[in-house]
Amino acid sequence: MRVTRRSVLQLAGLAAMGIFVPACREMLSQILFSPDATPGKPASLPDNPFRSGSKSLVAVVHGEEVRRMVESAVDLIGGMSRLGIAGARTLVKPNVVWGEPPPATTDPRVVRAVAFLAKAERPASLAVGDMSAVMSLPTRRHLEKTGIAEAAREAGAEVVAFDEGEWVSVDSPQAHYAKTVYVAKAAYEAERLISVPVIKTHRSASFSCALKNTVGCVHGKNKPWAYGRDGWEPAVAELNMAVRPHLFVVDGLQSMIHGGPWSGEAVPTRVILASGDPIATDVVALGIIRAFGRWEMVTSKGVWDQVQIRRAIALGLGATGPDEIELVAEDLAGRDPDFGRLVGDIRRQVGLR
Repeated sequence: MRVTRRSVLQLAGLAAMGIFVPACREMLSQILFSPDATPGKPASLPDNPFRSGSKSLVAVVHGEEVRRMVESAVDLIGGMSRLGIAGARTLVKPNVVWGEPPPATTDPRVVRAVAFLAKAERPASLAVGDMSAVMSLPTRRHLEKTGIAEAAREAGAEVVAFDEGEWVSVDSPQAHYAKTVYVAKAAYEAERLISVPVIKTHRSASFSCALKNTVGCVHGKNKPWAYGRDGWEPAVAELNMAVRPHLFVVDGLQSMIHGGPWSGEAVPTRVILASGDPIATDVVALGIIRAFGRWEMVTSKGVWDQVQIRRAIALGLGATGPDEIELVAEDLAGRDPDFGRLVGDIRRQVGLR
């Protein structure tokens, strides 16, 4: 962790409050101390079953009925059955950075729809879980406040707060920053991990979507800010070497186009994305953010020039360029000209034919 005057004052405040407030003790522990952890192996790069030939499929579906949108997006890339969930321990991982409503956090309607789709495949077990930002711990209250816990229970899934559980230590030889990563055991042991992020801008990481959502699976010692300003964005990509989702279903009902990640300017984009490739997912999400031209950290460079994307490509985490992506779009609400323009913008930003 980079030590500054501000961070020293924050830690001192937490220490003083921790005498009386258990939540502050947990925050301080996450920042200062490595957890007791069981050694584990680096995550193997999962085969992406959601492909068309050599290209990673990315679906973008526009509409009003959330469950139908989610089902259509997953169907467009081949269907949930391609994931092989039957008999597998399955975890759905939303973005619950704190307890505020979407798009700061994943819309519970999207979580519910994804969990129901997974449940229909008859997994050995099904859970919905995350860990909130360190300064907003504990997580469980946010899972409840956002409605995500209720959505999980409605789908018959267990509700898991990673900060309440055990940890696994994973060494990543290819990493420059996140060399030893403490992964929540619930995420590490999930045989099928479905990431359900939000599209939003981010004051430190430039943007937050598929790659960034994995950060919620790691301990406070590995949060990207712990690696300093230069390490922030590459560390986001490197953490995906320790824990790798198999499917991304993105909540784009609203997209944050300025500010973030806690709060910012949001617009109703009314889309759901689905893909098995985190890089392909993120460049499409970046295309959406760039279409509104409100966030200089994203608009100042092309989607393939973002630090998260460049580092993820170097690590072999997904598509390396536009020739390896196929975008499939569907408008369930009829021929909405705004959606047609958005898809056109995405194609131009990503470099798709």
